[in-house]
Amino acid sequence: MTILRTPEFDDLLGRAVTSIVHRQVDAGITQVGDGEFGKASAEPVDFGAWWSYSFSRFSGLSRTQSNAWNSSPAPRADGALQLTSFRERRDRQRFADFYSELNTGRIASIAPSVTGRVSYTGHTQVASDIANLQAATDAAGTGSGFLTSVAPGVAARLSNHFYESDEAHVWAWAEALREEYRAIIDAGLILQIDDPSMAENWDAINPEPTVEAYVAFTRVRVDALNWALRGLPEDRIRFHLCWGSWHGPHTTDLEFRHIAELMLQVNAGAYSFEAGNPRHEHEWRIWEDLTLPDEKLLLPGVVGHSSPVVEHPELVAERITRFASLVGSDRVIASTDCGLGGRIHADIAWAKLEALVEGSRLAHVHR
Repeated sequence: MTILRTPEFDDLLGRAVTSIVHRQVDAGITQVGDGEFGKASAEPVDFGAWWSYSFSRFSGLSRTQSNAWNSSPAPRADGALQLTSFRERRDRQRFADFYSELNTGRIASIAPSVTGRVSYTGHTQVASDIANLQAATDAAGTGSGFLTSVAPGVAARLSNHFYESDEAHVWAWAEALREEYRAIIDAGLILQIDDPSMAENWDAINPEPTVEAYVAFTRVRVDALNWALRGLPEDRIRFHLCWGSWHGPHTTDLEFRHIAELMLQVNAGAYSFEAGNPRHEHEWRIWEDLTLPDEKLLLPGVVGHSSPVVEHPELVAERITRFASLVGSDRVIASTDCGLGGRIHADIAWAKLEALVEGSRLAHVHR
């Protein structure tokens, strides 16, 4: 699929990125992003941004009528784990009436499938993202910003009709994505790897697997990601883990303790995860027993996307100090649980960022 780019569109996109970076700086945010404006969705459905992003930046994909996001088009005879369709996720089955009545977690009817060799074709798009963010940070007088890119484990959730195995599919995406990772790093920016698949895939395997089998399944994806990151400076890489951004009960989420050590095996200098989400806030205690490697940072989410309620700055400060007391305040950067755009109203999103900044000031850490 070709994304039509005109000079007028490029000018509008550049101005939009500059505007949102200025607003982040004015709000007190010290590590700014481009709002992922360069990955805007062409479809008004959950994950529509990924559909558009994948089609515009990778070869080997076809549009298919499908409600599935899975790595294998048919049950595997070898009994290996495989991902199921959205409708068969365990959380959606348990709360079927909720998802049906509230139309929560809408499902794309047209999705990409891998039908040929995957390769990276998004050089123009990532160059545009880089140029827009650099121009915006220069104009705002702030330091280097960050750009996001997905992990191979996320990309490999597309239905595979080409590669001979799940593992080959994952590694093909690692090879393709490395080009985007290198472009962002080579430009002097911070690379954020977005990987909801590390935690979220658990709910997409039905029936529920053993934790041991799931960790082995996920380790393949971590190995592929580390291969894609090889030789890149860890201090310019941050890794984001979450349990999926849809508004739902999330009762089938995997406990963080089962995958936290695996997360730390990703070759990154900082780790972002949900710590304000009411389903996972209590899990800050795992850091009482888990050792954060030297020179690594934590980016706990202290404001969230799961509720329109704006967190009180004193609560934000309490969330921050929990982590600071365990790993040191110089190793904590206050963050959001996940991206706020499209999940809550824009006015509420900015109010949450203001609470994040004020809470950070109370706790005396970066944000």
